[in-house]
Amino acid sequence: MSRKAAVVALTALAPISWGSTYFVTTEFLPPDRPLFTGLMRALPAGLLLLALTRKLPQGAWWWKSAVLGALNIGAFFPLLFLAAYRLPGGVAAVVGSVGPLFVVGLAALFLGDKPTAKSLITAVAAAFGVSLVVLKAGAALDLVGVIAGLLSSLSMSAGVVFTKRWGRPEGVGALALTGWQLTAGGLVILPIAFLIEGAPPALTGTNLAGYAYLAFGNTAISYFLWFRGIERLSASSATLLGPLSPITAAIIGWAALGQALGPVQVVGMVIAFGATLVGQMGPRTPKKPEAVESFTSAERNGQELSMDLEDSGVRR
Repeated sequence: MSRKAAVVALTALAPISWGSTYFVTTEFLPPDRPLFTGLMRALPAGLLLLALTRKLPQGAWWWKSAVLGALNIGAFFPLLFLAAYRLPGGVAAVVGSVGPLFVVGLAALFLGDKPTAKSLITAVAAAFGVSLVVLKAGAALDLVGVIAGLLSSLSMSAGVVFTKRWGRPEGVGALALTGWQLTAGGLVILPIAFLIEGAPPALTGTNLAGYAYLAFGNTAISYFLWFRGIERLSASSATLLGPLSPITAAIIGWAALGQALGPVQVVGMVIAFGATLVGQMGPRTPKKPEAVESFTSAERNGQELSMDLEDSGVRR
């Protein structure tokens, strides 16, 4: 496995993990508390990473972390949940799948990445494939829900682009930067959740297990892999991994919830997955000296992951 393939594979674990969110939410969490769920995903995970890394932002990174946290988490979660409540699930997923198109435009504006025919075609193909997977006949549209879905996708796309533009400060690992963003995003959601939904609900052991999975596996680890991947991949390549999320959700719904998965859905999966693969294809990186090439790609990737953890202040 090449170095880039290893990075892509690790980064892809994030949207794959996010594809389990619907199943966990419906089967393990109290109903009708989307903002509280967003809060429980972000803030505990962010505080845990702050405690592990023991690093706080310095200088301009206070406001940069706040902006990234708001875009990737604080604005994204509430808008996403609003869209999910106002629209059928399939429509919300299709509206969200336009993210790669937003990234193409924003990357051209802020990163100087000229749009290519390949990036545009793969983005459209990915959205079309997702629509085949999740869109049902006669699905109703709601203007507020559509706008919220588009804004949530735009927010996450802007977060990807600005994460790529700003990188991270010297001596700070991806784990610490993830903690800053999750904490900032959670603090944005906190007053909104209590203002709209009121006091937290009484929680059962099942609820706590669901929230623990969402906070640590589905958020802390997944966003670490996501932000780390954005650093190493182009913005368009990273965001084209997004269709793996609704594909995973559809497979889990079929396997665990008995939801129908017909030929049209399978064709949609093939199209969306094919667009995802094509989006990762690019020029080969120059070969490194023979001494460096003697390491396997797995060893190199493991070394990089270890360096990320050590840069963040975590020791094994």
